[in-house]
Amino acid sequence: MATISHGARAQLAGRLRLAVSRTARRLRQEAGGGLPLSQTSALSTLDRHGPLSPSALASLERIQRPTATRLLARLEADGLVERTPDPADGRCTRISVSADGRALVRAVRTRKDEYLAKRLRSLDDDDLATLERAATILERMLEEDPA
Repeated sequence: MATISHGARAQLAGRLRLAVSRTARRLRQEAGGGLPLSQTSALSTLDRHGPLSPSALASLERIQRPTATRLLARLEADGLVERTPDPADGRCTRISVSADGRALVRAVRTRKDEYLAKRLRSLDDDDLATLERAATILERMLEEDPA
């Protein structure tokens, strides 16, 4: 296995950052949905991991608890999430995605997936295999603690 210099690693990091940022921006543009990024992210997290307490959502989103509370209030006002008492502690609430919220998340994910699938159709099998390997590596890299 070849050793990559510190400078080459830094250059690769910059290229990856830019490619990921541009891809994320384009996917947000394609998604529609009408929600700000912070609300879309919170709704998606609730859909994947919910129901959650506001504190658990804040932790997963890596935001402060008051920020999560404001996001949840907006999502609740739009009918996209629902609050229920926590069965383990009646003083706390659990937040889950409403039927309207699930439909919105599904529509946004479908539009994003369709955009990427359309772009992937122009690639040959070697490029697709490379991207599949890159996706696996990125998933693993993001799950690891960078300590």
